[in-house]
Amino acid sequence: MTDTTSDTLFEAIRTTPMLVAYFSTPQCNVCKVLRPKVEEMLRDYPGVDFLYVDSTSHPAVAGQHLVFAAPTIIIFMEGREMRRYSRNLAMHDLERDLEMMTAE
Repeated sequence: MTDTTSDTLFEAIRTTPMLVAYFSTPQCNVCKVLRPKVEEMLRDYPGVDFLYVDSTSHPAVAGQHLVFAAPTIIIFMEGREMRRYSRNLAMHDLERDLEMMTAE
């Protein structure tokens, strides 16, 4: 989903058991390469939803979640922020954390 409003994100956080929110900007080249890799990885986790937030188009949404760098990935479980990765991300860290959170 690319047209993410504050209400859309809050509703997804509230109603989705596990959500990965991917905050990015169109100018971020690292984000363009990383996003497909994250989405591909999430295919191995059927109970985990993905939501893309364009921080340039929706700065209020990014600000409400204290996102000031791109990319920022936030994992929400049952409405609570569980993990946050910002700017420098090792895919194996994300995968390890997803493994631990989905195993519980």
